[in-house]
Amino acid sequence: MRGFGSRSMLFNILTVLSVSVLFSGCASFLPSSGPTRSTIDKYDSSANASGVQLIEVTQSVARRLLENQQRFLFSSIFTECPKGGQYIGPGDVVQVSVWETPPGALFSVVDSVSGVSSATPMLFPEQQVNNDGVISVPFAGRIPVSGLSLTQVEQEIYNRLNGKANEPQVMVRLVKNTSSTVTVVGEVSTSRVVPLTPKCERLLDVLAEAGGVKHPVGKLMLQLTRAGKVHSVPLEIVIKDQSENLIVEPGDVVTVLHRPNSFMVLGAAGSNDEVEFEATGITLTQALARAGGVNPNQADAKGVFLFRFEPLDALDWPEPPTVVTPENTVPVVFKMDLTDPATFFAAQSFPIKDKDVIFVSTAPSVQLAKFLNLIASVTSPALSSTSQVRTLTRSGSWD
Repeated sequence: MRGFGSRSMLFNILTVLSVSVLFSGCASFLPSSGPTRSTIDKYDSSANASGVQLIEVTQSVARRLLENQQRFLFSSIFTECPKGGQYIGPGDVVQVSVWETPPGALFSVVDSVSGVSSATPMLFPEQQVNNDGVISVPFAGRIPVSGLSLTQVEQEIYNRLNGKANEPQVMVRLVKNTSSTVTVVGEVSTSRVVPLTPKCERLLDVLAEAGGVKHPVGKLMLQLTRAGKVHSVPLEIVIKDQSENLIVEPGDVVTVLHRPNSFMVLGAAGSNDEVEFEATGITLTQALARAGGVNPNQADAKGVFLFRFEPLDALDWPEPPTVVTPENTVPVVFKMDLTDPATFFAAQSFPIKDKDVIFVSTAPSVQLAKFLNLIASVTSPALSSTSQVRTLTRSGSWD
């Protein structure tokens, strides 16, 4: 009994020591899937030193992030086409026709027998708009036409001929359109250059001209490149919201991208994996569900974190950001306490972004159990050996 009491006392002493070592932070050598909740919580008091912002997931934070998403739709970045979709430009081929009311002297044709002039139109040869955006018309001279519509070119020629010809009538025809075009590439049936018309074609119109898309709509992004700006919006949003189905302009490049978004989940979650999601996006609640939730036997429900980079003006930071990337973003850790019911309501509207990392920390009790198992595996052989020595000594096997 004395030996058993000694072993029990020794084990109790080792247990106390192990707990002290574990909670003093000296048990970092234990197996772990990542940082503990207490480690990440330190960012809250050392944001200036680490450069990482620690933000609690709340309804107000989720609402602010949703508002930020609205700022990056097509309608908030690009303006609508103001004058129509077709303008004359260098490289275009046009043909000018002029009628003159009889008795005309400038363009009318006089019958050699009757001597009566007829209203036969004067059809000038087709000509290409030069690099300076100019065409030439007899008796009207060199006319700058670049950036003008066909109607505007007709009016300009009329103004120059009025007074020279007898009540002239002018018609300009676009024989070949090479400048008022939109390029459609990517995951479409046929990449092509789409000529524009005065109809003012929209994004979906030029996609239809290219034969439509090759993948399900929910997995596609529509990228618009215009005047040095490049931006992408889920194709499904462009289809559902007419305000996002912008009128295209000459020189636009429309690219259909098959780029499924994804987030990564690590730690004490139901599964550690990279999970793809729709281009239209999902919420934090949906992301956790697709990852299998949290592991009820290992997870610290108060320590669920989301890592991402946010634009510098995305939120009101608790501390002035000290680390800003070249893309003008800030490293942020969003913290969730799943023991608080209010967190679940906030998570239902909190938007997940492409390349987000969700980490579920391990509960302190699990770390303690690991440490106790380690101590037990070390002390059990020693206690067993001590017991054997006592037995041999009492039996007189050793002198």
